[in-house]
Formats: sequence, C-alpha cells, structure tokens
Amino acid sequence: MNRVFSLLLLAFAFIVAGCSDDGQPQQGKQYTQLPANLATFRLPPVVEVFSLNCGHCRKMENELATIEQLTSQDIGKVHVTFNESAQIGAMIYYAAEMQLGQKPDHSMMTELFAATQMGDGATLADKKAAIDLAFHNRDLTSPYDFDETAQKQLFAAMQVAEEITTRGQINAVPTFIVNGKYQVMTSGHKDIQDIANTINFLLKQP
Repeated sequence: MNRVFSLLLLAFAFIVAGCSDDGQPQQGKQYTQLPANLATFRLPPVVEVFSLNCGHCRKMENELATIEQLTSQDIGKVHVTFNESAQIGAMIYYAAEMQLGQKPDHSMMTELFAATQMGDGATLADKKAAIDLAFHNRDLTSPYDFDETAQKQLFAAMQVAEEITTRGQINAVPTFIVNGKYQVMTSGHKDIQDIANTINFLLKQP
C-alpha cells in the first residue's frame, strides 16, 4: 500500500511540474543563439531577415504591423543575398531604402513583392515595368537607372547585408534577429501571437 501511495505521489509531482511550466520559449525550438554577436552592425532591437523572392516572406509582410503592435517595436529589415535571385531582390530593396533613408512602407513593400513574384507568364520586361512604377510613383529613381555613384552606394549596402547573414549563419527566411544575438525559429510557432511572445521574451534576455 505504501509503495502504491508513493507512486501516486510521484505521478502527482510530475503532473504539478507540467502544469507549473510557464510556457516560455525554448532554445532550439522557438529560437537559437546566433554564432556571432551582430550588435556591431547597430541593428534595431528586432530585425526581419527576408527576401523579395520568398513567398513566405510576402505573407509575413502582411503580419508585420501586428507583430510591431504586439512587441512595441519598429521592426527593421535585412535582405538576404543567398543566390542570384536573392541578390537581384536585394538590389531592388536597398535601392528603395537608401533613397528613402528608411525601410519602405507596407504599400511599397507589397508592390515590390508583387513585382518580383509575378507568375510564370510574366516576362522580364513586365517585372522591370512594375518595379520602375513602384519607384517612379514615389519620385524615386529605379535601380535600373542608377548612375555609377548610386551603384557603389547600393553595393555597399548589399555588402553589409551579406556580412550580417553570413556571420549570423542565417540560411532560412523569413526570420527575426533580436538584440543582435538571437534568431527566432518561425517554424516553431503556431501563430503570429506566438512569434511575438518569443520576440518579447528575447528582448528581455541579456
């Protein structure tokens, strides 16, 4: 009888321990620590790493305002340069950012995503026209019309982005960098609120 009672107490202890779990994000499941501290790049506390060629990034763009509201953060952006298509996307994005002096607003980002992710029936001329329109409608110079000086400035911005993603060993998008030290694993979350909870948790970490 005593042995049965002891086993029941042990089982109860496990149940209580499970219920007392505060549900905080776990390293390796909801986030990872970056292999290098990226604080030297003077990044905002929260940065989205993305690509204009990424369908999931396009969907995440529609959720950023909600995440900003839930975290009380103005989320910065870094465009990856994994491959040739990502490099072209980075050129388009940084051409806008360098002229605006800040990240493009949601409206322009939506147009840039649409332009770079046109269907298979779209020609290169169609994509160029859509990109040109997104810039010209805002009195900005299209990257296709950059002079040599602007091109050098653009390539410098892309080089910084490449260093960030290389040193951080970022190999999947979309993702978020928090405090230059942590990477959010978006696949480990069930919804946007869940992602925001992890970001808020990481913002408080040393």
